[in-house]
Amino acid sequence: APATKKAMTPAPPPPPKIAAVPEPESSKEQASAKSQSIKMAPGQSIRIVFDEATTKLPDSMKDYLRKLADRLHDKKDLSLRLMAYADAEGLSASKARRLSLSRALSVRSFLIESGVRSTRISVMALGRKTPDNPKNRVDIIIVKR
Repeated sequence: APATKKAMTPAPPPPPKIAAVPEPESSKEQASAKSQSIKMAPGQSIRIVFDEATTKLPDSMKDYLRKLADRLHDKKDLSLRLMAYADAEGLSASKARRLSLSRALSVRSFLIESGVRSTRISVMALGRKTPDNPKNRVDIIIVKR
């Protein structure tokens, strides 16, 4: 029997510990997400959930990301890693990866506009490589530089 070829793709990094997961559904929850304190410690993570087919940063997350950018300004030893995912029925692996990259770049652009230096943001477009739900998201992980 012929040996099956295995794709030589690197394994995705282990999932981060998700500490802050603001996903406001109602105006009441939106208000609590806006007042939520941002912990600036390595390993902390923020999850941004996207609609299945969109790459536009949800408006509900903009105030929170502005606060993150402000807090990061004084913490010169910290940077951000954006880990982006995308999955939808009928979406090929390459399209999922492109969609996840577009989402990460949307978040990155907003953070740069909010004052975070581009050298402090790394992007990983992982497409469908996640066992976690929701599948359509960007995780922002605070890391030590």
